[in-house]
Amino acid sequence: MNTNALYRRLLTHFRPYLGVIIATIICMALASASEALLTLLLKPLIDQNLAGASALAKHAAWIVPAQLFGLAIMRFVGNFGNDYGNAWLAQRVMRDFRERIYAKLMRLPTRYFDQTSTGVLLSRVTYDVTQVMEAGTSTLTGLVRDGVAVIGFLAVMFYSSWQLTLFCLFLLPLVALSIRLVAKRQRRLARETQDKMGEMNSRLDESLSGQRIVKVFGGQDVEVRRFAEVNNRVMRLGIKQGMMVAVNSGVIVLLIGLTISVVLYFASLQAQAGQLSAGSFMSFIAAMVAIQGPVRNLTKINERLHRGLAAAESIFALLDEIEEPDQGRHQVARVRGELELRQLRFWYQPEHKPALDGIDLQVQPGQTVALVGQSGSGKTTLANLLPRFYEASSGEIRLDGVPLADYQLANLRQQIALVSQDMVLFNDTVTANITYGAGVVDMARVRAAAEAAHALEFIEKMPHGFDEMLGENGGRLSGGQRQRMAIARAIYKDAPLLILDEATSALDTESERKVQAALENLMQGRTTLVIAHRLSTIEKADLIVVMQNGRIVERGSHAELIAQSGVYAQMHAVQFGAEVA
Repeated sequence: MNTNALYRRLLTHFRPYLGVIIATIICMALASASEALLTLLLKPLIDQNLAGASALAKHAAWIVPAQLFGLAIMRFVGNFGNDYGNAWLAQRVMRDFRERIYAKLMRLPTRYFDQTSTGVLLSRVTYDVTQVMEAGTSTLTGLVRDGVAVIGFLAVMFYSSWQLTLFCLFLLPLVALSIRLVAKRQRRLARETQDKMGEMNSRLDESLSGQRIVKVFGGQDVEVRRFAEVNNRVMRLGIKQGMMVAVNSGVIVLLIGLTISVVLYFASLQAQAGQLSAGSFMSFIAAMVAIQGPVRNLTKINERLHRGLAAAESIFALLDEIEEPDQGRHQVARVRGELELRQLRFWYQPEHKPALDGIDLQVQPGQTVALVGQSGSGKTTLANLLPRFYEASSGEIRLDGVPLADYQLANLRQQIALVSQDMVLFNDTVTANITYGAGVVDMARVRAAAEAAHALEFIEKMPHGFDEMLGENGGRLSGGQRQRMAIARAIYKDAPLLILDEATSALDTESERKVQAALENLMQGRTTLVIAHRLSTIEKADLIVVMQNGRIVERGSHAELIAQSGVYAQMHAVQFGAEVA
């Protein structure tokens, strides 16, 4: 996307606040105009009030002080409106961008998160949004404020001496050339800085999330060194950006200084020849000196603009990502739970071997099917296709005879409860975690779900009971307690389809026995897909499916598979220390 198109798209996000923008621009114009008018008042102040004691000067002595006071009021109103309007506008636009980005992230497919680090995504929501404001409100308001000031000071200079002003304007092509030379490099440096900021956030996310592993394995020095490396790269890029700004501003200041020296010489000659009054001379010099600040600020706008546009490119690239496909229109209050998998194939990467290769499976309503096999056999991949975290590469999955793609996505996931080995709890109350996503809180059901998951015993011991805050990802609970909370959430949802991915993996023997009994009660009348490494937990399953390399190699009940003396029997023998005959 070229710069003009990118900036036009960026400005569309400011359109809802057009009234505030116009009011802020008016205030900026008033503040800048008051500064130019102040230099203009030097002419009557010197020529009329200070040059002599004529009758006209005595009669009009009050006029200039009154005008100065009026300008002070004008400047106060303009500056207050400008500062408040900018702050109001910046905070709301940043809020809008963050909400749009976050809403987009919630609708992106799982593949996107597999390929993008959390740190980079955090950088988009925080750092990039702030940089975009430089291309939005800060650049726009700076352009108006300093642009009006430059025009105002030029008008005063023309009024005082048009000949000298025309000479000064020869400076403009040189200023434009300086800006153009550094613009392209500034944009490139801004992109590199964004990438390194994302990398730094990724490093922070990894090391802080895994701080226990870092400590146990003595990796503190390694992590400090790795963070220092990326931090130094960010620092060097920041210094390069600062150097470009400094060079650009320095060249312009040098040009302005040279011009002022030459103009001051000719202005002195005109004043000595009587062609320029003392008041006009002072107004011209004051305006020429005062114009340096706005001109220097205008040259820095280019740097802020390109830094912000580089961030906008990243944000709009994220906002343009394709969301999870959701063209289905079929909806049902509650499915029966019949599943049919036909020649199902799936690739994570086309160049790799398939994670699932020709899966055929029929699951009856209310049936419990256990998936077993070594790591990488495709068990979790198969389970992830049911809620459409991924789309099948070929083949088809039918639920109650309807292809999954025909279901409205939210309605499909409403039929599924999931308890995975990667337990996720939120920094909220016990009640909020158990009823997550339900919308309606029924405390009788909450308590019953907690009791069924054998979580009630530790919840009631908490100081605030069901109102206790659990901390980030349930950090105040043990691993077994967290898993039982996740099971309580699934029980509360009361969905007709259950996916249990190592649901008892973090439990001790006693807790596992209690939770397994609760799960057996929960699975009654529901279609359940169980992924387990502990074969003792799935011996009562209606159907056990053994997977290897993405294929089903055996299927049957526990007794049937043991009798076959095949892969399942060997796995069972390894776990229970027996030899297969």
